[in-house]
Amino acid sequence: MTGQYKSLDQNNKLIWNFRDIGHTMRQISEGRGSQKRILILLRETVGMTQKELTVHLGVQPGSVSEVLNKLEKAELILRSPSETDHRTTDIRLTPDGEVIAKEASTKRIERHKQMFAVLSDEEKDTLIALLEKVNAHWDRLYRHPDGE
Repeated sequence: MTGQYKSLDQNNKLIWNFRDIGHTMRQISEGRGSQKRILILLRETVGMTQKELTVHLGVQPGSVSEVLNKLEKAELILRSPSETDHRTTDIRLTPDGEVIAKEASTKRIERHKQMFAVLSDEEKDTLIALLEKVNAHWDRLYRHPDGE
């Protein structure tokens, strides 16, 4: 740790660590609307509509369309009009898309194991409980301050 870190109070050390962890998470993750994340999600859900995908990812429809166009061009997904609602488009993996999604999913699982290998199961449980407590508190304070 740097000298600057050592001189921080507890709250600022927590913020510093959350910030560093957030940077690392972004660096090693697939990203919100990345091709691999979309392929993994389609594999986990056995397909979905483009609108559902956009909502699930929390990104703009245009961003999803751009990535889907690339995936379709690479023959990793198929898009077709929904049989139940012709206003929407169903998206599903091709066999090649399934292979790549499975590989990406396996790598993600291994990465997640590696990320927390430094902790015992008991430490993981403690960390989960503490993070859930902080997350619930922040939810009340910042995401839903009026009890919404």
